[in-house]
Amino acid sequence: MKTPEKVVTHIVKWLKDYLKNSKMNGFVVGVSGGIDSAVTSTLCSLTNAPVLCLEMEIHQDTHQVSRARHHIDWLEKKFDNVRHHNISLTGVFDQFVKGLPGTPMKEEKLLSLANTRARLRMTTLYYFATLNRYLVTGTGNKVEDFGVGFYTKHGDGGVDLSPIADLLKSHVYELAQYFEVIEVIQKAAPTDGLWNDNRTDEDQMGVNYSELEWAMRELELNPSLKGLDQNQLEIIEIYINFNRQNQHKMNPIPVCEIPYPLLI
Repeated sequence: MKTPEKVVTHIVKWLKDYLKNSKMNGFVVGVSGGIDSAVTSTLCSLTNAPVLCLEMEIHQDTHQVSRARHHIDWLEKKFDNVRHHNISLTGVFDQFVKGLPGTPMKEEKLLSLANTRARLRMTTLYYFATLNRYLVTGTGNKVEDFGVGFYTKHGDGGVDLSPIADLLKSHVYELAQYFEVIEVIQKAAPTDGLWNDNRTDEDQMGVNYSELEWAMRELELNPSLKGLDQNQLEIIEIYINFNRQNQHKMNPIPVCEIPYPLLI
């Protein structure tokens, strides 16, 4: 990215215009302690519109909580339009799990519970959004949202607008450096924070974001995959598999269209 300041100016103007046209009052952002939410919340703060940052802990690793709160403190010192709530959803989550039928703790159940955490956070974001007439602001980047679909449907994918969804992960890191986001966030391993074992995004996908970005570009520039070695082909295969299996997240919800003669 040659001109991060121009990218920032473009996104901030887009946010301002969208807010004005929506006739809403401000933005609400879930702050996780990761790089994407740090950059997104900073961009929203630059609009001078009200910004509500929510830190929503569910059995969270203490380092993630610490990073999120440190970032929110940093924002509030820089911007007068930022306020926050630190909310623990652990009790709500535990009560939900307690009310479910007992099933073996298989990988499918772990994934279902991880997605439940994301959906509880989405519900909380929209509670405050409705309360204040704010827009729920997405924090997904281009690789996550349109490459591998690495997000929870109707969880962190349930938002009103997505200001960084056309930026690759490397672009997000460049903006974080430009903003001078706290160093511990810039250096933290990307994670969705939805698992008790603190697994990272790379643990879950088997590749890192640099490799996914490379695969995304390579498929556009070299669709025949000519000249790639075995390791590169394996990365491409992982990318394609995630992309295919997560199309249901990235495409509009299917609607059964009824032929008009059947309706009259």
